[in-house]
Amino acid sequence: MTALCAAAALTSCGPKTSGTDNPFFTEWETPFGVPPFEQIRPEHYIPAFREGMAREKAEIDAIVDNPGAPTFENTILAYDNSGEFLRRVSSVFGCVTGTDMTPELERIQGEMSPVLTRHGSDISLNPKLFARVKAVYDGCDSLCADSLQRRLTEKMYRGFVRSGAELSADDQAKLRQVDEQLSMLSINFGRNLRGDNGEFVLIIDNQDDLKGLPQSVVDAAAHEAGSRGEAGKWAFTLDKSSMIPFLQYAENRGLREKLYKGYLTRCDHNDGRDNKAVIDSIANLRLTRANLLGYPTHAAYVLDRQMAKTPEAVYALLTELWTPALERAKGELAEMREIKIQETGDSTFASWDWWFYAEKLRKAKYDLNEDELRPYFALDSVRNGVFGLANKLYGITFRELTDIPKYNPDNRVFEVIDTDGTTSLGVLYLDFHPRAGKRVGAWCTTFRSQSYDSTGRRVAPVVSIVCNFSKPTADAPALLTLDEVNTFFHEFGHGLHQLFSMVPYRGLKGVERDFVELPSQVMENWAVQPEMLALYARHYQTGEPIPAEMAQKIARSGLFNQGFATVEYLAASVLDMDYHTLTAGQPIDVTAFEAASMGKLGMIPQIEPRYKSTYFQHIFSGGYSSGYYSYIWAEVLDADAFNAYVESGDLFNPEIAAKFRTMLSRGGTADGDVLYRDFRGAEPSKEPLLRRRGLK
Repeated sequence: MTALCAAAALTSCGPKTSGTDNPFFTEWETPFGVPPFEQIRPEHYIPAFREGMAREKAEIDAIVDNPGAPTFENTILAYDNSGEFLRRVSSVFGCVTGTDMTPELERIQGEMSPVLTRHGSDISLNPKLFARVKAVYDGCDSLCADSLQRRLTEKMYRGFVRSGAELSADDQAKLRQVDEQLSMLSINFGRNLRGDNGEFVLIIDNQDDLKGLPQSVVDAAAHEAGSRGEAGKWAFTLDKSSMIPFLQYAENRGLREKLYKGYLTRCDHNDGRDNKAVIDSIANLRLTRANLLGYPTHAAYVLDRQMAKTPEAVYALLTELWTPALERAKGELAEMREIKIQETGDSTFASWDWWFYAEKLRKAKYDLNEDELRPYFALDSVRNGVFGLANKLYGITFRELTDIPKYNPDNRVFEVIDTDGTTSLGVLYLDFHPRAGKRVGAWCTTFRSQSYDSTGRRVAPVVSIVCNFSKPTADAPALLTLDEVNTFFHEFGHGLHQLFSMVPYRGLKGVERDFVELPSQVMENWAVQPEMLALYARHYQTGEPIPAEMAQKIARSGLFNQGFATVEYLAASVLDMDYHTLTAGQPIDVTAFEAASMGKLGMIPQIEPRYKSTYFQHIFSGGYSSGYYSYIWAEVLDADAFNAYVESGDLFNPEIAAKFRTMLSRGGTADGDVLYRDFRGAEPSKEPLLRRRGLK
């Protein structure tokens, strides 16, 4: 079977080129063919990008100029295999700019983005290439040998159409211009957010202002201050690993307000980093693009190829969940307000009070203090738990690789080995802590995706999981919060999706946006199950397992604060949809638009949407436009999938796990609903989700 060029398990597909020190032009004689990060310098990227574009153009020209009649092999497969050199460069650059951005890399990104966009448009709007693809599509009954060839051909044809291949020359010119503008605006949005997020810091020099904070949080803040040249003081940043503990425990209400408002107002200061005008332009240009392609809204364009299919289906799910979620959140607010009145005599309650009184409520209702849990969630213990779960479910093991190139010294790298003890499923990079130049949040990406070489040998993926967890201090290792534990399990699920992939064609690897979160979210179900906690949650000082009583308290508190969590998430999802269901171009006053969006929901002022517009990176520079709803759509699937284990009476049921792995291995070779029915044997039920979130 032929697929991507031989970026094989031990070498890359780059040619041997003498007389250059640019590592992109040489074979990578590295373990497992990983990028030689220590050799790659910023000045290597632009020549490599230009060479990659030249090679891909030559590959496309060879397809177009082929004198033979279009066939699956000489057109569809040839196109599927093209562009490997450019993908290699782009994947390294994209990963490194997400984790270690510098002014020089930022300049390269700005210079190359419009060039790469034009290059992509030259291919997707190439009339001769499209004519050959269409010829195979029209004759697929005789030209496609099996269902996978048919699916690849259909996806490729529809991809060209959705990229404007059938538009007039004038409309194609307009589309090119819009795409280039959107590319730069997305970069500008991320650049502004990265700069503004790093700019804010709360420096405390009065020890009285630390009242209520656990010692571990104080120590981490002292370490942060020292790294900023503020020895003897304490620094809190907008990284959630720093901000959330402060909001949970700091008794100084004024400082909680200052820190949280610093978070809420990112890129909303009417200065050079303000994102409001960027959002206005992005939303209107996306509408223009959708209209050019024959869709009434950007959301309609995006959802046409997702499981949800239509904006109406998305709004229906969000609306169904909103009312019970808001009622539950109001109940939570009432309980916390009562605590505040008892303690202060004041019923005033603001958004920066929520975490503080939620922690008090957790203690009162469940006798559970999150800071008492953290000693049992040392990062290495949680990693052992994640690896252990993968072993119990799927039989795979992990071997740390120490003599291997790393893109940052903080990396830990592991070979992932299949059940036979010898077959390598891939390489896994772990990158855990915040640092200058690293964007916020957590994500999973690949330096190399799974493929097959020309001999039919599987080319194993190189996967990277990136997080921004609490840092270690001088006296203690990194101790994670429950939220960070869940994040680790979540991102590891994305990693397994990549590592298990066995897809024959590059064009069939991708799954729908509202399916992609299923493999990640399902992993969260195990994180705090008492059976699972007993396997990995150990006190970092004594090595003692977490007490069974404490594990049961965690289990009983599973519904705690679910009203808040659901409401803040749904609000952001609705905001995303509202921006992208506009049907007429118009100047957008972002502040007024957001207020109107939340107003129609009846949003209570004590809760902010999980992401406000000016820092909603998922939808304005992260590929989730009209797709933030997908987490809850996929949660219907993951709750139902985990229920299969519950129903079996064995949370580590190997037979169910084998079926789930098979589903993951198939990538996008079938629609998401088909993949899920094949796994579960039935349509997913919403009941497990509603019960899990306490909405029924």
